[in-house]
Amino acid sequence: MSQTISSIRGFIQKISSLKAAADEVLFYRGHSNRPLFKLKPSLHRNQGWEDNEHLLVNELVSSNPFDFREDASMFEKLVRMQHHSLPTRLLDITSNPLMALFFSCCEHLDSAGEVIIFRVKKDAIKYSDSDTVSCISNVARLTADERLAIDTSLSQDDFNQSDPIKRMLHFIKEEKPYFTDCINPTDMRSIICVRPRMSNLRISQQSGAFLLFGLQAILAESGSAEYPVERVIINRKQKSRICDELASLNVHRGTVYPNIDSSAMVVKAQYETTA
Repeated sequence: MSQTISSIRGFIQKISSLKAAADEVLFYRGHSNRPLFKLKPSLHRNQGWEDNEHLLVNELVSSNPFDFREDASMFEKLVRMQHHSLPTRLLDITSNPLMALFFSCCEHLDSAGEVIIFRVKKDAIKYSDSDTVSCISNVARLTADERLAIDTSLSQDDFNQSDPIKRMLHFIKEEKPYFTDCINPTDMRSIICVRPRMSNLRISQQSGAFLLFGLQAILAESGSAEYPVERVIINRKQKSRICDELASLNVHRGTVYPNIDSSAMVVKAQYETTA
C-alpha cells in the first residue's frame, strides 16, 4: 500500500521502516510525474526508437567515437548513451534513496511524485562483465527484423544456430573472444539488475544501477515475482520544500549531475536576487 510523505523526515522514517531480507538488496527509482512516468525503459516509449534501436546506437557511436573509446562492452556503451539521453533498453535505479527522492521532486512541480522501492535478490544481481549482460546488451545491435526472427521457444542448440543469434554471437565475441555458442533462450526475454563499473562520475555520484530489459520484456507497474515493488508518494505541494531540504544535505543538481554546467546553475541560483 502506498504512503504519501511531505518531508525528508517522513521519507527517511518510511525508508528506515523497510526491512530487507538477508538475501535482498533494496534499490530505488524516482518519478517526478506519477501519472505520466511508467516502469519502462526510454527505448520502449516510442515505436520509432524501438524499431530503429540499432541505428540509434550506430549513429551515436559513429558520430562520437572519442566519447566511447574506453567502453569495452556494449553494455558500457548503453550506459553512456543512457546518460546522454539516447533512448536505450536500460531503466535507471539507485541504491541511494535520497537520490530517488531528488528525482521525484526536481521537476513537474504541479504533479505528485513517487519513489519506487525494488526488492532484488542478491544472487540475481549481475555485473558489467556478466555473459548474460553481454547477450542482452548486444540485442541493441540487431535490426528490428532480426529481433522479430528470434524464436526463444527453440531448443538451446537450435536457438544458437539460428541466423539472428549467430549474428549476435559475432557481436558478443568482439568483446568476449572466448565466448562459446551457448546462449540460454530464456535469458533473452528476462529483465536483469546490473551494477555497472563506477567508471562514470555521474553513475558514482548517483549510486547508479540499471534494470536491463531483454526481448519484449515488460515490468508491470505492480512489480513482478522477481522484482516486487513498494511506492512512496510525494505530496506535490511540498516538492519545492523537499528540494530545499535535500540541498541542505548536499543533494542538488550540482552533485547529482556533476559537471561544470550544473555547478554553474547552482552557484548562480545561490546569489540571484529578484527585482
